[in-house]
Amino acid sequence: MNVAKLTLSLTGAAMALALALPASASSVFSTGYDMPNGDGTASGGSYNYWDRFYTGAGATTTDGAALSGGRGDLTDGIVAPAFWYLTENGGGTGPYVGWYDAVTPKPVVTFHFAGGPMIGGINIHIDNSHVGGVYAPGAILVDGISRSFTGPAIGSIGWVGITGLSLTGASHTIEFDQGPLHGWTFVSEITFDGKSGGVPEPATWAMMITGFGLVGATLRRRRAAFA
Repeated sequence: MNVAKLTLSLTGAAMALALALPASASSVFSTGYDMPNGDGTASGGSYNYWDRFYTGAGATTTDGAALSGGRGDLTDGIVAPAFWYLTENGGGTGPYVGWYDAVTPKPVVTFHFAGGPMIGGINIHIDNSHVGGVYAPGAILVDGISRSFTGPAIGSIGWVGITGLSLTGASHTIEFDQGPLHGWTFVSEITFDGKSGGVPEPATWAMMITGFGLVGATLRRRRAAFA
């Protein structure tokens, strides 16, 4: 193998190794979201499952009222520590937002972002207690497309992860569809993971530099052998 071919071979190997490293996920933060307010006693609920302290426009004490231009329970960093029936109340100040599909079918939450970041994953904290008709959604649509996910085990709460996305743009929608169960959807938090846009992560750069250093050392040894 001549020096030129050796250079290409080792450089390619170093870059392949570097680019095979998983990119570390970085959080992407929404500037706000629009949605129908949660439902409550007026819709047959035991308590009120409103986004009571939502910062934008809209009636935060009215079931299904249009909320826009603000932030609230879904992005406040507070993840419900227990089931809905242990954390909710008549004042609608609990950590969950709950929609009853007989009143607010297939609620859509539209999230807004600054700068059009690339989003690779979405994480949704959901109650799947099966108490009082509260179930994990039968389907979750992102930008109108149904996405595969695994819900929390029956009788539990937990995170649902939707991965393998390549979303770009200033806004994205998440729609919850109960399907044939016709129950309540309870969500306490939604987060977003960034996706690398082709720029190597710092660890990747370190591996690439190490690889190139090995290439240089090997070439120097080869040149000495040929001299």
